[in-house]
Amino acid sequence: MPFYHQLGKIPPKRHIQFRKPDGSLYAEQLFGTVGFDGMYCNIYHEHRPTQVKEIKKQYSIAPKIAKSNNLRSYRLKGFQVAPENDYLESRKVVLTNSDCNIILAAPKDSLRDYFYKNTDADELLFVHKGSGTLRTFLGNLDFKYGDYLLIPRGIIYQIDFDTTDNRLFIVESYRPIYTPKRYRNWFGQLLEHSPFCERDIRKPSKLETFDQKGDFLMKVKKQDEIIEMVYATHPFDVVGYDGYNYPYAFSIHDFEPITGRIHQPPPVHQTFESDAFVVCSFVPRLYDYHPESIPAPYNHSNIDSDEVLYYVDGDFMSRNDVDAGHISLHPAGIPHGPHPGAAERSIGKAKTDELAVMVDTFKPLKVTEEALKIADDTYYQSWLE
Repeated sequence: MPFYHQLGKIPPKRHIQFRKPDGSLYAEQLFGTVGFDGMYCNIYHEHRPTQVKEIKKQYSIAPKIAKSNNLRSYRLKGFQVAPENDYLESRKVVLTNSDCNIILAAPKDSLRDYFYKNTDADELLFVHKGSGTLRTFLGNLDFKYGDYLLIPRGIIYQIDFDTTDNRLFIVESYRPIYTPKRYRNWFGQLLEHSPFCERDIRKPSKLETFDQKGDFLMKVKKQDEIIEMVYATHPFDVVGYDGYNYPYAFSIHDFEPITGRIHQPPPVHQTFESDAFVVCSFVPRLYDYHPESIPAPYNHSNIDSDEVLYYVDGDFMSRNDVDAGHISLHPAGIPHGPHPGAAERSIGKAKTDELAVMVDTFKPLKVTEEALKIADDTYYQSWLE
C-alpha cells in the first residue's frame, strides 16, 4: 500500500525491547517484500512466529493446461462452476501464465478449519456474490458485493461467509499488485484526477489477538503445491504492527469513471497494476457527449496483451448475449470489437449501467481444462454477420 497504517500496540522505535506485562519480550517480525526494498510492516507477536511442530501432506494444485498456445476467443460461463464446500478446493484456475492465475470460486463454507497462506502470490479477490469478514493476522476487513480484497503474499488468513451463496473472481499474481503509478504523485499520494483516493480504501480495523498454544493447521501454497504444516501457536497472535504491507478493501462502486466527448480508451478504467498485467473497473457512467459520438468501443487489436473481461452486472453495451458471471477471452494478435449491431445500438444512448472487471496480461494466457468445461466454443464466430 502507498500509505502508512498502524494498528494495535507497538514500541516507540523499531528493533528495541518491547515487553509484555509479565516482563517477557514480544516477538518482533519484519514482514517485507522485494527483499528489503519493497513495502513492509513490523509486527509484534505474543509468541515466536517460527514454531512449526509438524509438516504433513504435500500435494500439487497445478492447473491442467488444455491449450498452451491459443488464438481462439472464448466465452466462459462462470456461474456454471459448481459450488464446493471447501474454500481452497472451490478455486478453479481457468486461465494462467507464468505471471498470474485467473480463478473462479464458489465456496459454500467459511474458511475456519485451517489457516491459509499464499507464499508465492498477491491475491486480488473480487466479490461477485456474498458478504462476510476476511480475517487476517493483521486485522479484519468486512466485505460485500462489489468489493476488491487485496491480500499481499504471505498474509495468513481465514474467511467468514454470511451465506453459502458466494461467487469470487480471483487474480493470483506472482508480481506485486499496486495502485497505478500514474495516479500517484512522487510522495505516493493519489492525485486529484485519480478515479479513487485514500478515503475509498478500507484498512484493517479490528485486530484479533489469540494467546494460545496447541495444534494449528496451516495450508501454505508454494510453487503450485499445498504444504500442510502444524503451528505450535495460534497464527493470529499479533498485538500490533505498523507499516505499508497489509490487506485492504476497495469497492468497485467507489470507482469514479472518467468520461469524455468521444470514446475513452481502456486505461481510464485502470484500478490496479503490476509489471505483468493491469486490472480495470468498468462502472455505470455517462456516455460520450460529442453530437456524433459512437459510445461503443472501436475495433482494436491486442498485439501485446490478452484481454479478459469478467461481466458482473448490467447490460454490457458492446456484447450480445452476455450474462453475469461470463468471462470473455480475446487473445493477443487478433482484432476484436463490438458485436454486430452493438455500435448502432449505442448511438444516442445517454449512459450505461454496466459493471465489469478487466484483466489485460502482457504474456499469453493458457486455457485450462477447467475453462473448457464452461466454455462456449462458438464464441469466436459471434462477430459474423
